[in-house]
Amino acid sequence: MARLYDQALILFAKDPVLGKVKTRLQQSLPADLVLQLYRCFLEDSIEKVLAVDEVDRFIGIFPDTASGFFKDSGKIEAFEFFVQEGVNLGEKMRRAFEGRFADGYRRVVIIGSDSPSLPKEYIEKAFQSTADLILGPSTDGGYYLIGMTGQTADVFSQVAWSTDSVLADTLKTVESADISLDLLPVWYDVDEIEELRFLKTHLAMMHRSGDLQARATYEILGILQI
Repeated sequence: MARLYDQALILFAKDPVLGKVKTRLQQSLPADLVLQLYRCFLEDSIEKVLAVDEVDRFIGIFPDTASGFFKDSGKIEAFEFFVQEGVNLGEKMRRAFEGRFADGYRRVVIIGSDSPSLPKEYIEKAFQSTADLILGPSTDGGYYLIGMTGQTADVFSQVAWSTDSVLADTLKTVESADISLDLLPVWYDVDEIEELRFLKTHLAMMHRSGDLQARATYEILGILQI
């Protein structure tokens, strides 16, 4: 895909395979239902990325594309796909940033697929920043978004990934380095059943007020007894 803009937006996603996604939710819900739910998360995340203007769009998939979900999504022409590479999330993100900057992008933003209700405006704020590093703090101690401007900042090596100290570890590195930082508003990921219950209530209130976010997730949660 030819580069159209100097900004890249990357959605990090897992290939939706039965038993391999949202494993913590599988402690409370059947694996097939969790798979349906995650596919809805992906559909809503893709729609959100498509709504962001003046960016080239990428999806970084882990571990591969065996399910065929992304090719069948009907929107493949709007994205460039790649398989995430690295032994942990930090290395995967670092390589994704390095790849896009090597392609000539001026600003690169990565979001996850665990926040279907994330406001598009938060992503747009990240692209408006001129800081070296932009983070969207998550209530679970991580971040739902990370962006960089100009070059890859070395903030990944001292982080205990998959813990509630990811954000704190990253901020320690920033404090000890010559890196400018912008923080976005706090939002939340959905990994546990209580977070899913909160999402169901939140989306119901949003839709009642006319804010029709995350339609696919809203619909499946409407029939889900949790």
